[in-house]
This record gives sequence, structure tokens and C-alpha cells, in this order.
Amino acid sequence: MPLPAQRWSQHLARDELAPVYLLVGEELLVLEAADALRARARELGFSERDVLDVESGFDWDDLDRSAAGMSLFASRRLIDLRLPTGKPGREGGKALTAYATHAAPDTVLLVTCVAWSKKHEGAWSRALDKAGVQVVFWPPRANELPGWIGARLARHGIQAAPDALALLAERVEGNLLAAAQEVEKLALLHGGGRLDAATMESLVADSARFDIFGLTDAAFAGDAARALRVLRGLRAEGEELIPMLGWIVSQLHVARRLAVAPDFSAQARADRLWPAREQLFRKALRRTPRGHWERCLALAARIDRSSKGRADGDPWRDAERLVMRMADPRGSAVLEEA
Repeated sequence: MPLPAQRWSQHLARDELAPVYLLVGEELLVLEAADALRARARELGFSERDVLDVESGFDWDDLDRSAAGMSLFASRRLIDLRLPTGKPGREGGKALTAYATHAAPDTVLLVTCVAWSKKHEGAWSRALDKAGVQVVFWPPRANELPGWIGARLARHGIQAAPDALALLAERVEGNLLAAAQEVEKLALLHGGGRLDAATMESLVADSARFDIFGLTDAAFAGDAARALRVLRGLRAEGEELIPMLGWIVSQLHVARRLAVAPDFSAQARADRLWPAREQLFRKALRRTPRGHWERCLALAARIDRSSKGRADGDPWRDAERLVMRMADPRGSAVLEEA
């Protein structure tokens, strides 16, 4: 059953959940909607959760095994199947269609896809829709973004003036994750009440401002050009390299742990990654070869030594090589030779 995204919260307020949910669309909105469903499922007694990450080589028989498995401690279960690409393939399509036809009792199947368009639809998605609920979370259009931001601020008790909302919408340039992060900052800095444009101007950092968190996010997202631009901007602003290197190294260690973990999702939980960052690392690991993060850490160690005068080399130049290597393992060869 198709459900408008605007009615999602109302739907979750019901006393019963549907046997199947297909949540697709804009990544941030899908991840937040899935979090809300998981929380509601726990409230309703779905105390057991099986997480199935559909990656290359995924065994679709795991879906049947998860549905058939019985627990001695829980009678209601949530199967959390993550299909980022929205393309299950022929085998996956058959498995999902078969499940939808004979949904397991006392079980909710949650399927999330963060890449979605009309071309992703097929017999499997129609079967899931027929068996339960499908919600498509499209990102707000440019003219809708101020209202979207205003609604999020209102949840924190902040009533922002229209010109203040327009200002923030302009600065985040359609980046929903950046907008959500700025809303959280405003909730901490401003509290509740009215918020005018002048106050917004003083509280909100321009989304183009350079920061170390943006640097690593850009690098793990594969955006080499932005990662280099942020690094050079930080240098121009007088930032010291060694403190920045500490954060970069900590994130490289997270990537290495995830790369070798037998259970990616369990390790992500151990590292306390929230859903959006979990997806960021998941995508980074898909495009990098085995041993890549070890090589990045080795280069970081060399930068640390040279920046402290314990080894030869230009630490800032090597830092550029490092973020380039993090973002694009193959393309980094161009900079290595320069």
C-alpha cells in the first residue's frame, strides 16, 4: 500500500505494524524513517532484530533463514534488510517476492533503499507494496526547503522567521544532511523561541566554512576535489596540521576496523556510527581494495614524523596525498607523481 511520506508519523502511531515495509528515496529521510520504525517496533514488543546487509555476494537464502529462525527469548522479530542500491538482482527479486507472498508470522520485514527512481521499480517492489507499506521519501524541492527546515526547527521549539529560513536554506545549498546538522546546532545554541535572520546569521556557520569533519566526510565520500579544497582552506585559516591529523587517523582506524570486521553492522554499532555515517563508510569500503586503509595509515604516520621534524618531507604536501588517496585510490597516482 503506497503511503505518502507526510503520513509516516501518523502511521507509526498505530497499535499494529504492517508485515512488510519498503522505505526508499533520499538517504537522510529514509534512514530517519527507518530509525523511527525500529523504535516503534521495540515499543510494540519486537525485541529481536536481524540485520541483513545486501552487498556483493549476499546470500539471499539468509532472508529465508532469518524468517524461519525461532528465538527462545522473543516471539516478535524485525528483519532489517538494507538494500542501498535498490537493485536486488534476479535472485533477490525472487526472494523478496516469495517472502511477500508468504510473510513470516509475528515478523516485520523492513527493506530500505537509498537509491531510487522509476527504473528501480519491479515485480519485487510491487509485491512488497501489496503485502505491506511502501513510502517514497523524495527530497524537498528548492522552494520547499525553507519549510522543511522550519518544521525541523519547530520540533525543537524554535519558530524561525521566513527570512531566517531562507538564509539557512541558501547556505546549505540543498544538502539535507548539512541542514539537519545546522538545525541541531541551533537547538543547542539558541534554545527555543523566536529566531530572526540576524540571530540566524550570527549562529549558523556558513556551509562553505572549512572544518576537519567536512574534510574526512568528503574524502570518504570519494569527493577528492572538495577534500583537497577543505584541506587547503584549513591551512589558509592557520590551522595546525598535527591536531587535524589526529582526527583523520581516528577515522582511518574506524575504516580499517570495518574493512576487516566479519560483521560490518556489528562493528558499526561498536564504533557508535549513526546511520548516515555508517552508509558513508560502507560506500567508501566498496570502492577500495584490500589493505587500502593500512597504506593510508602508513602515510599518516610518515606525515606525523615529518611534521614533528623526525623525518624528511613536506607534511602538508603529504597530507594532500593522503586525502587524495582516501578519496580516490586510483586517481591518487596522479598526485603521487606530481
